[in-house]
Amino acid sequence: MPSRPSLSSPFASFALWRRFRRQPGSVLGLVITAALLLICLLAPWLSGHDPVTQYPDGLSELGAPLPPGQGFIFGTDALGRDLCARLLFGTRTSLTIALLSNLIATAVALVLGTLAGYFGGLLDTLIMRLTDVLISFPVLLLAAFLAAVLRPGIGVIIGVIGGVSWFYLARVIRAELLSVRRREYIEAARALGASDARIIFRHALPQILGLVTVYSTLNFSTTVLFVAALSYVGIGVQPPTPDWGNMIADGTQYLTVSPWLVIFPGVFLGLSVLAFNLLGDGLQSALDPKSGRKVD
Repeated sequence: MPSRPSLSSPFASFALWRRFRRQPGSVLGLVITAALLLICLLAPWLSGHDPVTQYPDGLSELGAPLPPGQGFIFGTDALGRDLCARLLFGTRTSLTIALLSNLIATAVALVLGTLAGYFGGLLDTLIMRLTDVLISFPVLLLAAFLAAVLRPGIGVIIGVIGGVSWFYLARVIRAELLSVRRREYIEAARALGASDARIIFRHALPQILGLVTVYSTLNFSTTVLFVAALSYVGIGVQPPTPDWGNMIADGTQYLTVSPWLVIFPGVFLGLSVLAFNLLGDGLQSALDPKSGRKVD
């Protein structure tokens, strides 16, 4: 069986980038993702205002939120806080929680999926039956239940979302490992006396890292939605810490008179989900040339 080219090779990396950039949506997703990451890093310098300060001039004479443009680029919320600052810091909060949750979910899926797929037998049966039981529950409802039972907080939300987001990826990894472990180079390594740990880390896992990267990127958009949904119902990020979900929840009651309170965080949330979906699709096309167009 011919060996796959190493992704660390300059030629392989260049071919990967060529396949990626041939998909317009992939480049758009990359640009939006880069912009969101810059917002996370530069939020204190971009905002110009504090996200939790209630400014005396942040409300109209009637006590209503100010519309965009009157000293506040995106307007203010019902408490006179700068909406632009809250959006920028909310981007940092939402994406940080989503990133850490996704890393936890990917790590758990990688460990359990690898153990089930490589060793099989009783261990495979136990892990897969556990996965089947957990998948039978609505994921968002399960996350909401755990977040409500535990004390709300950013650490709890990260753990809860990470703990309910690994099921499907674990099954995908397990299916791939069932196929990989039967290949000739795995049998050859085993015949030469290589340990199971060496075979897994040196020969099996490198074959599925591309798949794991694609699924993790696609799962990131789902994780962002989980964060927003839990905050929207009041069991996620707690005020006054800004977050897209609690900003939308706070602005809902003013939707008819101050629609910008919902529109702006909704746009940020929608763009992030779109970006990571496009990025994941682009990575899939780049890592699996058969799934995309041929490069001339």
